[in-house]
Amino acid sequence: MEIAALQMTPVPMHAESHLGETQPHKEVKGFGEYLTDALKKTNELQLESDRENALLAAGQIDDVAQVVIASQKADLALQLTLQLRNRAVSAYQEIMRMQV
Repeated sequence: MEIAALQMTPVPMHAESHLGETQPHKEVKGFGEYLTDALKKTNELQLESDRENALLAAGQIDDVAQVVIASQKADLALQLTLQLRNRAVSAYQEIMRMQV
């Protein structure tokens, strides 16, 4: 009795995993990039506030509330940035005080 090999053609399978292994990985931003973006945004808010203040002084803006809102946004962004810096410095100093 002769046994012949099976003549099978491979079937391509295209299935997506529900766990996400087959999905392309998204580029994840690092902490430094988030920090840089936040500092750029804070700087943009400061520059916008300065520009609107200059336009108000020149008499080119009629709505004073717009200028006040821009100034408050810039002030809040600067306060948040300073608080983050203070926390980072405090954490660094705490790590430096640790004995190894």
